[in-house]
Amino acid sequence: MADIKDPENTILMELKGGTVTIELLPDVAPEHTKRMKELARDGAYDGVIFHRVIEGFMAQTGDVQHGKPGGNARMAGTGGSDKPDLPAEFSKLPHDRGTLGAARSSNPNSANSQFFINFSDNNFLNGQYTVYGRVIGGMEHVDAIARGEPPADPDAMISVKVAADA
Repeated sequence: MADIKDPENTILMELKGGTVTIELLPDVAPEHTKRMKELARDGAYDGVIFHRVIEGFMAQTGDVQHGKPGGNARMAGTGGSDKPDLPAEFSKLPHDRGTLGAARSSNPNSANSQFFINFSDNNFLNGQYTVYGRVIGGMEHVDAIARGEPPADPDAMISVKVAADA
């Protein structure tokens, strides 16, 4: 079990294999942290698939518009939430294994609800994508996510909750 220091800034993501515990970084990326907690509390991430999972790179999810069962899976990865896009919150934090990064288009200020978890140290992303969390428990469950762009049988986030609410 992960050592949760700040339940208000910790995410519990339930995957098919078990719980992934993510420590959010409000001091580094306050707006991204706030958005993730808001969407988690709304239940927006529950049931959303991992639509882009590249071996040795990362697992991307969070398209609350297209990534749910009954949604248009072909479109997964092209949508966001009904909330405004977020400004980039770049920092000196590296994109190391287990870090959470904000997915976006070519516009640095276009992150919305999508995010990725790095499978390995992806330092070529440093300073280009907002880092706003890190996996502190359950990385083995992230490692087990089905690969593909999109995966033939994609895995989903069963539930995503703020630890303070669990």
